[in-house]
Amino acid sequence: MKVLFIFLDGVGIGKKDSKNNPFFFTDLPKLKEIFNDQLPSKSSKIITNKILSFIPTDAKLGVKGLPQSGTGQTSIFCGVNAPKLINKHFGPYPYSSLRPIINEKNIFKILKEKGKKVSFVNAYPRQFFEYIESGKTRFTVTTLSCLMSGIPLKTYYDLQNKNALSADITGEGWKRFGYNFEPITPFEAGKRLYNIALKNDFTVYEFFYTDHAGHSKDKEFAKNTLLKLDGLLEGLLKNYNKEKLFIIIISDHGNLEDISTKTHTLNKVPTILIGKTKNKYIDKIKNISDIYYIILDILNAK
Repeated sequence: MKVLFIFLDGVGIGKKDSKNNPFFFTDLPKLKEIFNDQLPSKSSKIITNKILSFIPTDAKLGVKGLPQSGTGQTSIFCGVNAPKLINKHFGPYPYSSLRPIINEKNIFKILKEKGKKVSFVNAYPRQFFEYIESGKTRFTVTTLSCLMSGIPLKTYYDLQNKNALSADITGEGWKRFGYNFEPITPFEAGKRLYNIALKNDFTVYEFFYTDHAGHSKDKEFAKNTLLKLDGLLEGLLKNYNKEKLFIIIISDHGNLEDISTKTHTLNKVPTILIGKTKNKYIDKIKNISDIYYIILDILNAK
């Protein structure tokens, strides 16, 4: 069994509110289909159907304040209660004292040491590699984990050769970096992601535009971001084989589900499991750090 891990930055489970919750003012046909036309809201409990298991998951981790990306992502990718370790939520980048933990425990490193084939599929422009070479060290948890673990970061060359995915799904944003890239549809991106995932034991795709859209309070930006994500899921699941691939979708904190505020929220976040043994893990997921151990179990890497 192979695992595809889709990390969504800043997606919580909000109220059924067609004014401020983009999930309820955007037509999302694929999401509605896999949830049997009943998109989850703040009042939803665990949902299971023939396609998925949905588990509302705690992102506060017993620490006061609004959850942040640095600590939330460290919790997810390292299986620790990061905010409790430093007595606060912190972000967007990991707190300095968390870096040794990331270096030692990040999921990329652990799986690589177990002989698993690991890939982080987000492609980076040359400007980012210049940033690395400049000696600067402000990286997200995913990027830092790869750099610390010797996992090669994908380039424009990988993107052109269909071995990587753009952070914005379609690749439209590459023009501002000086690249003449022909964008693809979200559906095509989903198909590509599925094919890439079948070549690896563990594949990660990070979509951070959901968090940007939440901070923006811009309805059109939020709507278009979710439409891209919906199209990605449509392409991903078009020829999906649950015998070959286990899909996990999770977020680090709430934000996009309430565009009446620019800040993060205290809402629980969605964990979505799609795969043959999806129901096996329902009772094992209480907070966002638990997903780390689910991944190790699926890949027989404990």
